[in-house]
Amino acid sequence: MPEPSFQHASAQSSAVARRPFGPNYAFVVVAVIFLALLASAGLRATPGVLMLPLQKAFGWDVSVISSSAAIGIFLYGLAGPFAAAVMQRFGIRRTVLGALTLMSISTAASYFMTAPWQLFLTWGLLSGIGSGAVANVLGATIVNRWFTTNRGLVMGLLTASTATGTLIFMPGLASLVEWGGWKPVVLTVAACCAALIPLVYVLVPERPSAIGLRSYGSPHDDHPAAPALGNPFVAAISNLLRATRTPTFWFLFATFFICGFTTNGLVGTHLIAFCGDHGIFEVQAASLLALMGFFDLFGTTLSGWLTDRFDPRKLLFFYYGLRGLSLIYLPYSDFSFVSLSVFAVFYGLDWIATVPPTVRIANEAFGDKNAPLIFGWVVAGHQLGAACAAFFAGFMRSSQGDYLQAFMIAGATGIVAAVLSLMIGRRPVQPALAAA
Repeated sequence: MPEPSFQHASAQSSAVARRPFGPNYAFVVVAVIFLALLASAGLRATPGVLMLPLQKAFGWDVSVISSSAAIGIFLYGLAGPFAAAVMQRFGIRRTVLGALTLMSISTAASYFMTAPWQLFLTWGLLSGIGSGAVANVLGATIVNRWFTTNRGLVMGLLTASTATGTLIFMPGLASLVEWGGWKPVVLTVAACCAALIPLVYVLVPERPSAIGLRSYGSPHDDHPAAPALGNPFVAAISNLLRATRTPTFWFLFATFFICGFTTNGLVGTHLIAFCGDHGIFEVQAASLLALMGFFDLFGTTLSGWLTDRFDPRKLLFFYYGLRGLSLIYLPYSDFSFVSLSVFAVFYGLDWIATVPPTVRIANEAFGDKNAPLIFGWVVAGHQLGAACAAFFAGFMRSSQGDYLQAFMIAGATGIVAAVLSLMIGRRPVQPALAAA
């Protein structure tokens, strides 16, 4: 049937003509998703800036505020696998647009909060679910759908958006706190999330074939699988049950639990308060997080490049081992400008460099189609670890008066994760999984 083929080719040519950069349009998609991930990361980092001003404004105990942060962090991870299933069922663009809308509305609503339950609802429940759909699982889905080559590098770049979010948001938000308290902070975060909605709507097609393109680096036309049918929540759970029968999943889950325990939950949530215990002002402490973010932008991108070339298990051993040692060192440093700067640079290079190797292992083990969904459950482990650290460190600070044991225990878990990384097998296990 030549005529329909001709019409299909014409439609494809027209679609390509309407898009800039031609076959390199995948990088436009990456740029927009980078900004969305940046906003999500900034939102999740904001409770660390709000902790002290909310104590002053409402008299809430640090354990109350850190508990709400823990709920948000946990849901940020738990939402990931369900978001991946929803993306397969209803599409990436619809999922991201809905998530950005929820993030914007929930953070804006917190402007009117006066009681702890409202903090738990806005910064815990709602923002946790919204930001969880715009997280690493989104990056993994975009990379697998839009790229055939250079996946590790692009995943490293998208993962680095978390660091860039910290870099951009934390010092500015800390300055806003000093200028006008906590309320301008929540409005700023809400506005940033809302500003991304039209960008995603206009610039992010569902997949390369939707605009007549191939995935970047592919020598042949893509033949995407039909959209997943059925209940996406059932698909998420069924794939989890199959994945849990494999040792690879449990090793990835355990190491990523420790990754979250030692980053978002402990350092991301409590570093400003920890520095405050040593007489360091909020803006200075937030600048340390920004410095970490700046260097993680390079560290995670470099990790993606290394992941394309070296054994990801050995990379994880290196990353987790150094992270554990640095956490054990910090409480015994003199908290001078030099020592804190060295820690920030070193820790920043290693902050989320673990993501590209973990995604590669998931792709090798579970296949390109199922890997984003399985990786979503691994990220849930990451955020469960982060939530545990956010609550645990706040509890230790309230009960013992300092953060010493919290940082020592976190450092020890980093050493454990390094050992577990070398125990991950190389044999693919995707035949045991059903298509999501």
